[in-house]
Amino acid sequence: MGSLNAIDVDSPFGELSVSERDGAIVAIDWKAPQQAQETPLLRRAAEQLAAYFAGELREFDLPLKPSGDAFQQAVCQAMLEIPYGETTTYGAIADKLDTYGQPVGNACGANSIPIIIPCHRVLAANGLGGYSGEGGVERKIELLKLEGGFPYLL
Repeated sequence: MGSLNAIDVDSPFGELSVSERDGAIVAIDWKAPQQAQETPLLRRAAEQLAAYFAGELREFDLPLKPSGDAFQQAVCQAMLEIPYGETTTYGAIADKLDTYGQPVGNACGANSIPIIIPCHRVLAANGLGGYSGEGGVERKIELLKLEGGFPYLL
């Protein structure tokens, strides 16, 4: 396994750390990396995140390798299929994967690449649900507002 490289990225929600290993983005965290090592892929990720936050990018084009088992990978893939500005529910993803909402919620909470893998677009049947990123549900609301994907919050 190759070395982990990371870069700081400014966002409207504070400083992010984007990490890559072996040519794929593996994590986004709300903290500065322990050891920053910029790479061409990380520069591309920073540019795409800046364009996303500016409202100029609707779909990321980056190689991704989220952590997790086969089920978590399937949930991540389902989240990647949710279009910008739209939402779905834990239950809808569960139906698609022939499972239940709770394991889908757990997999969303374990998403190692938030924002790019849009777990903020997944809602509970009767409300927002949770958000594992820094700032919790408030951050989820901010990301949904950024995308215009939750009109009654605007």
